[in-house]
Amino acid sequence: MIKDNQKRLNRLHVALDALVIIAAYVLCWFVLLGSGWFRSGAEVLPPRFYLGALVIIVPVYLLLYWIFHLFTPKRVQGRRLEFANICKANLIGLLLFTMVLYLGRKNPYLYHFSIKLVGAFFVTNIVAETLERNLIRMVLRSIRYRGFNQKHVLLVGYSRAAESYIDRVLANPEWGYQVRGILDDHKERGSEYRGVKIIGATTNLKNILDLNVLDEIAITLSIQEYGNLEQLVAECEKSGVHTKFIPDYNNIIPTKPYTEDLQGLPVINIRHVPLNDLLNAAMKRAVDIFGALVALVLFSPIMLAAAVAIKLTSPGPLIYKQERVGLHNRPFNMFKFRSMEVQSPDKEKGQWTTPHDPRVTPVGRFIRKTSIDEMPQLFNVLIGNMSLVGPRPERPFFVERFKEEIPRYMIKHQVRPGMTGWAQVNGYRGDTSITKRIEHDLYYIENWTLGFDFKILFLTFFKGFINKNAY
Repeated sequence: MIKDNQKRLNRLHVALDALVIIAAYVLCWFVLLGSGWFRSGAEVLPPRFYLGALVIIVPVYLLLYWIFHLFTPKRVQGRRLEFANICKANLIGLLLFTMVLYLGRKNPYLYHFSIKLVGAFFVTNIVAETLERNLIRMVLRSIRYRGFNQKHVLLVGYSRAAESYIDRVLANPEWGYQVRGILDDHKERGSEYRGVKIIGATTNLKNILDLNVLDEIAITLSIQEYGNLEQLVAECEKSGVHTKFIPDYNNIIPTKPYTEDLQGLPVINIRHVPLNDLLNAAMKRAVDIFGALVALVLFSPIMLAAAVAIKLTSPGPLIYKQERVGLHNRPFNMFKFRSMEVQSPDKEKGQWTTPHDPRVTPVGRFIRKTSIDEMPQLFNVLIGNMSLVGPRPERPFFVERFKEEIPRYMIKHQVRPGMTGWAQVNGYRGDTSITKRIEHDLYYIENWTLGFDFKILFLTFFKGFINKNAY
């Protein structure tokens, strides 16, 4: 059974990580110092001192890996999360390494310790650990595809949650889950869902647990049967079999809820918004300010040329201010280069631009197609009304309309609006599906990382500037 195999796999994983740490460190030492190819005359420490440091480095790094849950078995853990944890653990290791060298600089050995070796080990170890773990992942998934190293699971309760769980398990055989059956009090015995049969009622749970053939129990009761939950959990806990609860609220709360502890009371938050975290918000704001300043310098010639062209070809103000709805539903003035003839606010308030719109000037048509008209929004970013990346803001008239027509539309206002976003780089700009745009905006809000922002900015440069839906 998987319980016994998992302990052996965990021990093997720790041993492999230790070997990788040693190999990465020795490789860096040999290339930079031992071989003499890059060594300078100032680097006089004997090899035994550098190699002896492994006695401390290996256990410290293994402890860091344990702290960052790199030894916790996660069959469905994504590569991105694992890589992030590897980077975090090694970054802490680098900081500890440099701190020891700095505090011990009066010691001649620590004073002459090669900083090049420390930096090279940091990079090499991240690469080596990532390769090792991806190789392990590939081997395990190959074994599971062939039917070995399986985890046997029993579902208690037939519901939408049970169906969703079975759908995902069947779609991902590399996870190595085998659903042995479902216990339910209302479905007929022998009926099935996608090959998984109803094998009895919930009253049969104790007899099945006594057979000791299960690795996990997943309680998937329908929301109407939660009155039985306490008794079933107690039965499962008594058996010692690992038990998890899959709530049947996916259609009610179609998001990524998360649980927080309120002095022992679990509180389920309906939506996980990473930017509600103060540190995440501060990092994003710092990137916005730095990025906006750099962009203003880089694009200043283009902005100057656009300003001159607008002034020479069309009477009226250079900058057009339009009220949009931003963070926490607060209105703000969004800046754009004017691309239309001057018109009364009432005329343009509730009307989108259409193909061959006579209000758009010849220069305006070009700067709209190339997104040059959006560049003054860099000042909105500096002010704090907008971010470089986020859901695009909309006019109050359309916000009032869409919030009644599109479920969850107003969720987009939980973060700062952006100059570009996940919806825009996927082609949902201008006169495109609002529903699809909101789906992409919500995905961005719930899955935000700095890396995701950089990815969107990168994609914007290659396919976000030219807008075929801009008229």
